[in-house]
Amino acid sequence: MGRNSIVLLPVTQRHLANMGENLRLARLRRQLSAVQVSERAGISLPTLRAIERGDANVSMGAYASVLLSLGLDKDLVQVGREDELGRKLQDAQIRVGKRAPAVRELSPIRLRW
Repeated sequence: MGRNSIVLLPVTQRHLANMGENLRLARLRRQLSAVQVSERAGISLPTLRAIERGDANVSMGAYASVLLSLGLDKDLVQVGREDELGRKLQDAQIRVGKRAPAVRELSPIRLRW
């Protein structure tokens, strides 16, 4: 049985290609060879090359390993953090009740000495 290829929208392909290029530039700014980064990330050289091309068939874990090896792992945590659209959708669905729920009074505690 063959591998399934992932079909992406052109905009998603461009985003992956941009991310791959950014990773390549980060590697070059650090003056690290592709071999060094692939060894540090625990991936093969062809996999690193695929990541730097923005290949969608590479696992997210491999991308994360490259980020970690370049010291950019904190960038991964930022993904989805500023979800403006999601917050607007959430706020639009919040229903405000007419009244706050009634609070029952508690009977006084009786202490025995």
